[in-house]
Amino acid sequence: MPTTKILPKDFLIDNKYKVMFFVKEGNNAQTYRIKDKEEKICFLKLFDYSKLNFFSFDNQNNLLEIKFLKNISHENIVSYKDSGELFYDNKKFGYLILDFISGETLFEKIGREPFCVYYDIKRIINDVLRGLDYLHSLPEPIIHNEITPQNIMLDLSTNPPKAKIIDFGYARSWYQSTKAYNKSGLNFHYVANECFNNLYSPQSDIFSIGAVMYQLIFGLPPWFKQLSKFQSERISLEETIVSERNRPLSFFSLPERFIGFNDNVKLILKKALDVNLDNRFKTAKEFMQALKEEIKIEDLPSSYKNEPTKNNNKPTAINTSSKPTGFDAITGMKELKAQLKFDVIDALKNPQEYAKYGVTIPNGMLLYGPPGCGKTFFAKHFAQEAGFNFILATPSTLQSRYINATKENVAKMFKEAEQNAPIVIFIDEIDVLLANRAKAFGDGSIMFNEAINEMLAQMDRTGEKGIFIVGATNYPDIIDPAMLRTGRLDKKVYIPPPDFETRKMMFERYLKDRPLERDIDYEQLSKLTENYVSSDIEFLVNEASKPALKLKTKITMSHLEEAIKNTKPSVSLGALKSFEKIKQRMEGKNEQKTKNTIGFNQ
Repeated sequence: MPTTKILPKDFLIDNKYKVMFFVKEGNNAQTYRIKDKEEKICFLKLFDYSKLNFFSFDNQNNLLEIKFLKNISHENIVSYKDSGELFYDNKKFGYLILDFISGETLFEKIGREPFCVYYDIKRIINDVLRGLDYLHSLPEPIIHNEITPQNIMLDLSTNPPKAKIIDFGYARSWYQSTKAYNKSGLNFHYVANECFNNLYSPQSDIFSIGAVMYQLIFGLPPWFKQLSKFQSERISLEETIVSERNRPLSFFSLPERFIGFNDNVKLILKKALDVNLDNRFKTAKEFMQALKEEIKIEDLPSSYKNEPTKNNNKPTAINTSSKPTGFDAITGMKELKAQLKFDVIDALKNPQEYAKYGVTIPNGMLLYGPPGCGKTFFAKHFAQEAGFNFILATPSTLQSRYINATKENVAKMFKEAEQNAPIVIFIDEIDVLLANRAKAFGDGSIMFNEAINEMLAQMDRTGEKGIFIVGATNYPDIIDPAMLRTGRLDKKVYIPPPDFETRKMMFERYLKDRPLERDIDYEQLSKLTENYVSSDIEFLVNEASKPALKLKTKITMSHLEEAIKNTKPSVSLGALKSFEKIKQRMEGKNEQKTKNTIGFNQ
């Protein structure tokens, strides 16, 4: 269908600008080349208000694209000249006038002649990153949201040509509600995974410029698919693109004429295009430093999953570091770790294999025991061992004094978890959130029922959705019994104080890499700390290190014995005995004296 040009040739706008000719039509605007009174050429973008959605405006009904460009100025961004409104053919339009850029789009450039020198590509990418760094560093950061070859102009009036970012039609403030993000009309090959969930951040622009860089080198965007056939088959374009990104990034053979490509460029592309926000470049400045080889890029395994990590820091990917990770960071508990690996981790990673044998996928686990024994620590490293994302929830983040709000918070948490599966939801002090309904009283009873009923509903078959729930409590006997039945918090795990061997191993781990005398007797330290919980051991080592630090000497056995002498266990012996009784009740056994056989380092 031929385009219907709105403005005729020689049409005057506010008696200042004359239309020369029509350039192109977008989803809600047309572009023209015009002249001002000084015969200087400019660009006109004419907005059809009837085609704009509500989210294209701010709270004062200002068009966001005009508002942004009016208040920014950078050599790598198209320059604002004027704006206003006009009436034509009984319709109201908004207009934006921009300084003319003498050149072509990057899309037009690669359509004419592909790049064959990496240096030229690096220069263009660096120009765009400089513009993005400016936008992202503003007091109210702006996310462009549509970095593509079509929206990068090459200014041929400079030598070498300077790249400039144009078209802010999808730009949004980082502080703006994510509901204002509209994906309609975007080229999904350049859209970061988190944007498919209507979430965007500076790292979303970084993914997009990474996709542009990949295309300049290899000729096609990363994970390229012919999308037209999927439209005809009515398959979701978003699902198609995200599914493709489950595969590792491919690096094709380049022709011999291509100059400058090396393994470091591959590492840069992998980091820029990682679907996991934690692995991607954090800022445009960091990306630029990598291009200049001012920082070293590690070849870490990329994360290819169906859904991204959210940028609101609720679900987070478990990072690796030089310290022990996963179960390796937990001292002792070998039997429990092996059991959880078989019952939970392998089941969630290989559901088809377990289904073949009719073994159900667990929903959750309750960690209980004395305070200071590392329940939160265990849950985080359990998620790390599994390679899952992690949500930390507390009663204060979920509960509300308003009716229905607690229920909505719980539902929102599970929705976010499903979008980021596989994932561990860790609810600390779960007894506060899910206290026994039979014991709830007064005005709080409604909210208790709300939270528990919503949790019961949301926990239905969560294991099949790749969600595993871990609750932690010092008071398991006051949790509503419905939460502890089969199909909810299936496993109940008692986390006791560390036993003799574990305390010994904990002292060895905490003292490792500190300046030590040779007289350290780890067995004696373990004997002296019976009934001390895990957090106590760490505290003792730190206390013993302080006098040595003050005198700039090595840590001695005497320092450690003095710290133990001056520090009582944080949990009384009576309290520990009461937890043993609770353990017997939880396991449905008669009360009997048991020996602690497991423990771990925090």
